[in-house]
Amino acid sequence: MLVDGQRTIPSGLRFSWTFSFHFSLFLALTALALAFGGTMTFYDDIYPFYPLQRTSFIFSTSLLTVILVFLVLAVSFLLIVPGIRGKSRILWTFRILISLFIGAVIVALNFTSDWAEASLRANTTYKSFSNVVVNAEVGLHVGLYGINITLRGDPVVQFNETIDYNEMFAWTSSIDEDYADALEKGLPNPILYIAEKFTLNSPCGLIYQYRYSGRYASATLWTAFCCWLLANILFSMPVILYAGCMMATTAAFIFFSLASFSTIYNLPQCTFTIGTESFVTNFSASFWLALFTGFLCAVIGVLVIILDWLIPERMREAFSVGVDGDEDVYSEEGYLNTGFLEGAGLDAVIVKGTGKETQIATLTTF
Repeated sequence: MLVDGQRTIPSGLRFSWTFSFHFSLFLALTALALAFGGTMTFYDDIYPFYPLQRTSFIFSTSLLTVILVFLVLAVSFLLIVPGIRGKSRILWTFRILISLFIGAVIVALNFTSDWAEASLRANTTYKSFSNVVVNAEVGLHVGLYGINITLRGDPVVQFNETIDYNEMFAWTSSIDEDYADALEKGLPNPILYIAEKFTLNSPCGLIYQYRYSGRYASATLWTAFCCWLLANILFSMPVILYAGCMMATTAAFIFFSLASFSTIYNLPQCTFTIGTESFVTNFSASFWLALFTGFLCAVIGVLVIILDWLIPERMREAFSVGVDGDEDVYSEEGYLNTGFLEGAGLDAVIVKGTGKETQIATLTTF
């Protein structure tokens, strides 16, 4: 095509050529990445024979989902609180917030990784086939479904490399395969050392006790969650006593989960040695949070049972169940159509409201 005496490429052909060029470049780069990206690297000051290191996660997606769901429920319930009249508004607000807190904690504890923790700061060898020693903080975080092993340099950047790892190993029958994959990836020595302690063939035998303790603890927590749901349903019915019993049952199952997880210390403790330092695991935040939630459920359940036995009418009034509404019924003067009545006639029925009672006057029959 000639424009002002110069040859130009049509726009459609130009777009087609540009797309073909970029698509071909994309295919070429993809082929190169597949061919060389998963093998050894000798660039950017990364130690050879290892791919680029993985970065640590910011927040567990499962835990974030649980928190968001219960936050939405809390906001939804709080939006209807202004529609509740009288002093019961304050009671309803506390009931909603405390109940949702208990439910959120019970569910979230299944996905946390800090039931037991241990950490130390030491000078340790970084990777295999290397004499490089780094100063780092090594951490072990035990959950109900697996462990997280963290390694963070002090400072984070050492020898032109960012040292910040967080590796997850789940309680599955394929944990040996996960450990083999970690070896192939060339993870740092401290992570491999701790992960090896939890393999099926490890002399420590930690995997068996930790896995079964975590599974039973999780099962009892889900049972506690079901009891919590039943308690909330019963609190909205005129059976406050049974609601208190279910809340106490919720506390019992939370305590059962704590007892189940505590059995990990029935085995002889396996000492983890990193460099010249060593550590053992101890109960951490999730364990103590579960203990606090269990005591909270127990206190609520016992108080509801005692108060329902002492002042049952007041309890039903406080929970707005089993009592009539506090609205007064008033009616103006009205007339009935006598055509719908057989054998009876009404001459001007007047309905007057006096509190909750009504009076009917001027009734004649024939």
